[in-house]
Amino acid sequence: MSLKLRIQDDMKAAMRARDSERLGALRFLLAAIKQREVDSQAELDDAGVTAVIEKQLKQRRDSATQYADAGRTDLADKENFEITVLEAYMPAQMSEAEIDSAVAQAVASTGASSPADMGKVMGALKGALAGRADMGLVSARVKHALAR
Repeated sequence: MSLKLRIQDDMKAAMRARDSERLGALRFLLAAIKQREVDSQAELDDAGVTAVIEKQLKQRRDSATQYADAGRTDLADKENFEITVLEAYMPAQMSEAEIDSAVAQAVASTGASSPADMGKVMGALKGALAGRADMGLVSARVKHALAR
């Protein structure tokens, strides 16, 4: 079953269970997927759906941080709930040791030796780690590896 179909089935289950918070999060996700499909004029595969979920997660995390900083814990809690709903559709995240190993491999394969080569290393890692690792963490690990 494709990821998009799984999300649609979970939305139907949330409707039947009258779980309005989960239903709202899934509807918003499906709307974002549909918008991306309309923009690209093609149906998204699982990798495309995962990219949309990543973008939604990033937006939710940013919003939750801003709401928490502004003292709006009610809205921050809502965003955090939606983050947990969306994370269920992401592939298993890599451990820090696995990320470090992938970074070391990418640095070696690209021949990077200075922080100026960070773009080459990140370009090599982006496709391999997309959806399986927080790219902000990966970026920090690459900076650290190249600073040595």
